[in-house]
Amino acid sequence: MSETRSFPPSSEFAAHANATESLYAEAATDPDAWWMRQALDRLTWDVAPTTALAWKAPFATWFADGRLNASVNCVDRHVAHGRGDRVAFHWVGEPEGDVIDITYADLLRRVSRAANALSDLGVRAGDRVAIYMPMIPEAVVAMLACARLGAAHSVVFGGFSADALADRILDADCRFVITADGGFRRGAVAPLKPAVDEALERCPAVSRVLVVRRTGQDVSWVNGRDVWWHDVVDAASDIHVPESFPAEQPLYLMYTSGTTARPKGILHTTGGYLTHAATTYYYVFDIKPESDVCWTSADIGWVTGHSYIVYGPLANGVTQVLYEGTPDAGGRDRWWRIIEQFAVTVLYTAPTAIRTLMKWGEALPAAHNLSSLRLLGSVGEPINPEAWMWYREHIGGNRCPIVDTWWQTETGGIMITPLPGVTATKPGAAMRPFPGIGVDVVDNEGNSVGNGEGGYLVLTRPWPGMTRGIYGDPERFNDTYWSRFPGRYFAGDGAKRDSDGDLWLLGRVDDVMNISGHRLSTTEVEHALVGHPAVAEAAVVGASDDTTGQAIVAFVTLKLSADEAMTDQSALVSELRQHVATVISPIAKPRQIILTPDLPKTRSGKIMRRLLRDVAEHRQLGDVTTLTDPTVVAMIDGLMSTHINDD
Repeated sequence: MSETRSFPPSSEFAAHANATESLYAEAATDPDAWWMRQALDRLTWDVAPTTALAWKAPFATWFADGRLNASVNCVDRHVAHGRGDRVAFHWVGEPEGDVIDITYADLLRRVSRAANALSDLGVRAGDRVAIYMPMIPEAVVAMLACARLGAAHSVVFGGFSADALADRILDADCRFVITADGGFRRGAVAPLKPAVDEALERCPAVSRVLVVRRTGQDVSWVNGRDVWWHDVVDAASDIHVPESFPAEQPLYLMYTSGTTARPKGILHTTGGYLTHAATTYYYVFDIKPESDVCWTSADIGWVTGHSYIVYGPLANGVTQVLYEGTPDAGGRDRWWRIIEQFAVTVLYTAPTAIRTLMKWGEALPAAHNLSSLRLLGSVGEPINPEAWMWYREHIGGNRCPIVDTWWQTETGGIMITPLPGVTATKPGAAMRPFPGIGVDVVDNEGNSVGNGEGGYLVLTRPWPGMTRGIYGDPERFNDTYWSRFPGRYFAGDGAKRDSDGDLWLLGRVDDVMNISGHRLSTTEVEHALVGHPAVAEAAVVGASDDTTGQAIVAFVTLKLSADEAMTDQSALVSELRQHVATVISPIAKPRQIILTPDLPKTRSGKIMRRLLRDVAEHRQLGDVTTLTDPTVVAMIDGLMSTHINDD
């Protein structure tokens, strides 16, 4: 890694960069004071805080005596300062020509109407509101309206199943749901309301469902519970007087996979989170609000959409592209046409998307004018150097710095990243902690490793955007993140310092897989498979994949006899893959399902997933002497070698 090519800081950025090398020293001298300055400089407070951090491990509060409103910071203050005519979003629907420009003044009117309508429907400060939406303007409006009222939103990715949606509604005790009849996906209508109806059969406490008409498809209706957005929001007043809330007011819950089958409700509060999102967006993407057009290609159902489509960018008053569809909707050059049409300057996307675009070839971006781009970003998983170089050459024209960022749902915002104009970059390296962030790489005993060595990534001190815990389960929060290395946050990722001391992320070291940047628990997928009536037992591992980073490989034993299973193996495998998609989400479909008479187990009955990972990665098998039947692994290895991907 030390011999990897290094790109020095861009001289173009160095002359006008928001960040300077001095930021690192200023933040290191007194991190709490540095973050306090960011909070006061970047946000508008109704009551300015006088204290930064209060820390009683593993729980923190930031700026706790301050008061503010997140919606005001994202919308109202820009209008009040004469920037109401600036475009907040160029919204691009998946169908060609479906485009709307929404100014900050427009956004304020929309958010005010939605806040008034939600208030009339009974939403109050402290409530939790589930949002299950496509990538349409109403999704952002709904989030900001909840924040305006002091109600925590819980956005659930529109690709999740009814069961997954119900689990999240129940865990958060949501009494309100905001959804749409559906959205558009690869030219087809993707229904959403039917999944809500199915989920709510398990959620009798939900009293109101607010529905956006996006596709015009027929949907079932529960009178007294379901209301159309256009009936109540469009008719509401566009003037709403916001309330001021404490900095620690819950802002949102986001559910993420852990090492058990039960997703974790990650809780973020207002003042610290908003400070972190706004500050990192300003410096990492070198934002120039008067001239930039920024595009984060994530869905708002994930934390990247929260921090770097909604809260971070809007707090900075920038213009963005918000796109509903897939990269190949209307042609594989759709992204490049959008960048050309709106003169996008900053693109932030995932390595999975970059690798997919690579497969489609450089001729497609070359056919479009991408000269407006000045900065590129990567998020969601470690990016391989080949994809990094392709991104730089064919999208950035060898002139755009790349900020390869590491962070998590739990951290709330970017933690490790280059700063354009300040730090060098290396293909595939995350480089340095953001100013004010404490990071270390440690061995099994918690000792710092030297340059050229690898270990576990830990965060050594609190930061403003950190989660305030797992909703309703403080013990699980401590056990999951703080028990492995007491006093330090264990991220669950491996990392290495190269000979220069720069950081390289090595991926997960636990049983959480990173599929196209989305975290999925192996246990969660195993539970879905075992829920099928034909399955007796299942073991799931993550395997390397050229496109998605990791892919799911499942080893399944059946209740049927071997002869019966072999009668129609292909159909059963297809059925099992679809079963997982139905129970969790299409993103959880295993790439491969290997039907096997048995699984490798120790004499105590524990499944040896380590050996299954070796099989899935086509590595030399490790020690099998502790197995009850050592021949099982060789048999599975033989099945794997003759098996093709199910996709």
